[in-house]
Amino acid sequence: MRNDPLSHGLWEKTAPAAPDTAPLAGDLRADVVIVGAGYTGLSAALHLAEAGVSVAVLEAAGIGFGGSGRNVGLVNAGLWIMPDEVPDILGREHGERLIAALGEGPGVVFELIRRHGIDCEAEPAGTLHCAADKAGLRELRERERQWRARGAPVRLLDAAETAARVGTGAYRGALLDERAGTVQPLAYARGLARAAIAAGARVFTGSPAVSWAREGSGWRVATAGGSVAADWVVVATNAYTTAPWPAVREEIVHLPYFNLATAQLPEAALERILPGREGAWDTRTVLSSLRRDRQGRLVFGSVGALRGTGLAVHRAWARRALARLFPFLGPFLDEVAFESAWYGKIGMTADATPRFHRFDRNVVGFCGYNGRGIAPGTVFGRYLARLIGGEIREQDLPLPVTDPRAQSLRRLREGYYEAGAQIAHAFGARL
Repeated sequence: MRNDPLSHGLWEKTAPAAPDTAPLAGDLRADVVIVGAGYTGLSAALHLAEAGVSVAVLEAAGIGFGGSGRNVGLVNAGLWIMPDEVPDILGREHGERLIAALGEGPGVVFELIRRHGIDCEAEPAGTLHCAADKAGLRELRERERQWRARGAPVRLLDAAETAARVGTGAYRGALLDERAGTVQPLAYARGLARAAIAAGARVFTGSPAVSWAREGSGWRVATAGGSVAADWVVVATNAYTTAPWPAVREEIVHLPYFNLATAQLPEAALERILPGREGAWDTRTVLSSLRRDRQGRLVFGSVGALRGTGLAVHRAWARRALARLFPFLGPFLDEVAFESAWYGKIGMTADATPRFHRFDRNVVGFCGYNGRGIAPGTVFGRYLARLIGGEIREQDLPLPVTDPRAQSLRRLREGYYEAGAQIAHAFGARL
C-alpha cells in the first residue's frame, strides 16, 4: 500500500483484491460511524449491518492498512499473559469473562470465514508455542495447567513431537492449542470488508477523520472531503491512532515487529517444516514466529523495524537463525533471497490487557491488543455491535470501562525496543 513494499509485503502480493471503495465526498447520515477499517471496525460494521443498522466506515488509508494487514496471521486464543493473571488485573468477573470470550475467539473467526466464504488461506490447524529453554518449558507447563483447568483443548508436547511438528530439534517442547490456527491477515480484513459491504455497510477509504463534535443528540465526524452524522461513534484505530483521539495513542507503546518470507520451499523441506501447517512462536523475550503460507513459503518474524540499519541487521539475523533451526535448508538459503519483507507496530498496554473506553456519550472503542489482534478484534467488534444494538449493556462486556491513561516515558521505551531488538539480532542468533 502507498507504493511501500515494506508495509504489507507478501500479504499485499497474495491477498485477493480489496472491494471497490472511494473517499468520502459530501455529508451523509448513518446510525453508526466507525473510524478504522481493521478487524474491530469491520467486524462491528458487518454485525451491525446484518442486524439492519445503518453503518458508515471511515478509513484513513486502505482496508487493513494498520496492524490488520501486517501481522503474522496467527489466530490465537487468549492473551500473552497467563490466564490466571487476567482476573488479578481486571477482577474475577471481567477477567474470567474475557478469558472465556477470547478462548472462543478463533472459533468465531473461522466460522465467519466459512459463513461468508472469505478467501484468506484459513488453516484451523492449531498453534505451537515453543519452549526455547528450560525456563520456557516451565512456563508452558504452567500455561497448560491453567488453560486445562478452564477446559481448553491444549496439550504440552515433548521435544520429540515438537521436533516432528516444527521440523527442528531446537525446542524442548511446545504447547499445542487446537483452538487456534492461521490466516492470510490482509485477505481476512478485505474479506470482512467485502462481507460488511454486501450486508449494507458503506466503507470509505482515503478518508482520515479530522474532527468530531456533538450535533443535536448525536455526533458529526468530519474528513477532508465530507462528514458523517450518526448516533454512535466507534473508535477502532488501535496502534495506528492519530487525531482526533490522541489519548488512544498516548496509552499505547509501539513494539515494532517484522516478517520475512522466503520463496517457495523445496518439496523435501515442506515435508519437514510445519507439515501440519500450524503457526509457531517461541518463549524468548525477543521472540520469533514461524509459519507457512498456502504456496509453501516460510514466513519468519521477530521484534524489530525494517528501517535504517535495521533492514540489513534483521535480514542477516533471519538468515542465520533459519540456518540454525533448519540446517538442511543451507543451499536454499544461500541461493534464494527473501522474496518479501515488511513490518508494523504492535500496540502494547502497561499491563498487557486490552482496554474498553467510553470517550463520551455513545463514543466507544477497544484498543491495546498487545500482539493478539485477529481473534480479539473480531470478537470485540461483535461485542460493540451488540452493545450499540441494545442486546447487551456495558456491564456485560468482557472488559470494564476505563479512561485512557498515558504511559510514562512512552517514546523513550519505543526507541529502546527498536534499538534493543537490533542489538540482539546484530550480536546473536537468538536461538
